[in-house]
Amino acid sequence: MNAPLAEALSALLLVAVLAFAVVRPSGLPEAVLAVPVAGLAIATGAISLDHARAEAERLGPVVGFLAAVLVLAHFCDVEGLFQACGAWMARWAAGRPVRLLTAVFALASAITAVLSLDATIVLLTPVVFATAARTGVRPKPHVYACTHLSNTASLLLPVSNLTNLLAFAASGLSFTRFAALMALPWLVAIGAEYVVFRRFFVHDLAAAAPVGADPGEAPGLPSFALVTVACTLAGFVVASAFGVQPAWVAAAGALVLAGRALVRGRATAPTVVRAAAPAFLAFVLALGIVVRAVVDNGLADVLGHVVPEGTGLPALLGIAALAAVLANLINNLPAVLVLLPLTAPAGPGAVLAVLLGVNIGPNLTYAGSLATLLWRRIVHQHEHGVDLREFTRLGLLAVPSSLGVAVVALWGSLQVL
Repeated sequence: MNAPLAEALSALLLVAVLAFAVVRPSGLPEAVLAVPVAGLAIATGAISLDHARAEAERLGPVVGFLAAVLVLAHFCDVEGLFQACGAWMARWAAGRPVRLLTAVFALASAITAVLSLDATIVLLTPVVFATAARTGVRPKPHVYACTHLSNTASLLLPVSNLTNLLAFAASGLSFTRFAALMALPWLVAIGAEYVVFRRFFVHDLAAAAPVGADPGEAPGLPSFALVTVACTLAGFVVASAFGVQPAWVAAAGALVLAGRALVRGRATAPTVVRAAAPAFLAFVLALGIVVRAVVDNGLADVLGHVVPEGTGLPALLGIAALAAVLANLINNLPAVLVLLPLTAPAGPGAVLAVLLGVNIGPNLTYAGSLATLLWRRIVHQHEHGVDLREFTRLGLLAVPSSLGVAVVALWGSLQVL
C-alpha cells in the first residue's frame, strides 16, 4: 500500500473505532468494531504484522494489570467496601450538600488513586446517587465530581490509570519516585477542581435537604478487603524495587479477594471472568494497534514538529496543553500512545507533563476519555440527565485552572526532587 493511501486508511479506521466507542450502538462492546478494524489494518498493510505484534507485546503487561485491578475493585464491592463508604458519607454530611461534596471529593480521590478510575466510575457513582437520595440533597454536583475526579485524581500512582501505566513504563522512574513527583500536582489539581465546583454549583449546594432525612445505619468497614488493598499497594512499592511488573502484584490481590468470594459461594468462575471485562481488554489491544498504524503513517512526524523541546516551565505547559487538546480530539488513550515516544527522550518531566494533559484534559468533553463515556451511560441508567452545554462550561472552567496549577506544581517538584 502506498504511503498516502495507508495514511488516509489508518486515520479513517481510528475515527471509526473512536466513533463506535462513543456511540456504542445497541450497547455493543467497543471491541465489536475495534478488533476487526485492527485485523483490517494488518491485512491491508496499513501496519506491518511485526509492528502490530510489537505493540501487542508492549501493551500486554498494561492490559494484564487492568484486568487484575478490575477484578480487585469488583470484589472490594462484593465485600461491601463501597456501601460502607456511602453510609459514611451520608452520616458525615448529615444532609448538608457542601459536606457531602467534600466527602465525595475525598473518597473519589482516594478510590481513583488506589483502585483506579474505573472503580470510581463503575462502583462509586451509583453509591453517590444512592447517598444523595438517602440524604435528600441534589445529586448533580456530587455525580459530576465522580467523573471529574476519575480523571484528575488518577495522577498520583502508576496504577491509578491505564495512561499512567504507559507513562510509568516510558519514564524510567521507580514506583515511589513517580508518586513523589506527582503528589503535589495531584493535590493542587484536586484543590482547583474543588474551588471550581463550589462556585459552579453554588445554587445546588445551597439547597437545603428535607428535614429529618435519615442517613441510615453505617455498616462496618470490610477489614479483609481493606487489608488486601493495603498489602497490594505495599506490594507495588516492593515489586518496583525489584523490577517486577505491577500486574503480578495486582493479580495476587485480585486472586485473594476473588478466591475468598469463590470459597464463600459469593462468586463463580464466570463472575470472575466478567469482572475482568475481557471485551474491554480486547478493545484496548485493538485500539493500540490502530493507533500504531496512524503513528507509523505520518502522525508522529507531524506532532514531532509541534511538541515543545526541553523540560522548562514553558515547555512543560506547552506539552501538557498539546496533550489535553489531542486527548479531546482522539481520546486520551490514543493521545498518550502517540505522544510518549516523542517526549520520552526529553526525560521523565516531559512524560509526566503529557500525563497531566491526558488525565486532566478529558474533563472538557465526553469523548476525552473512556471513563467519561462510561460515566455518561451510568448517569443515564439512573434517569439523570446530563446537559452537554453544562458539562462543557464546567470543563472550560475546571480544565485550564487545574491543568495550569498542576503543571507548575510538577515543575516545582522536578526542581526539588
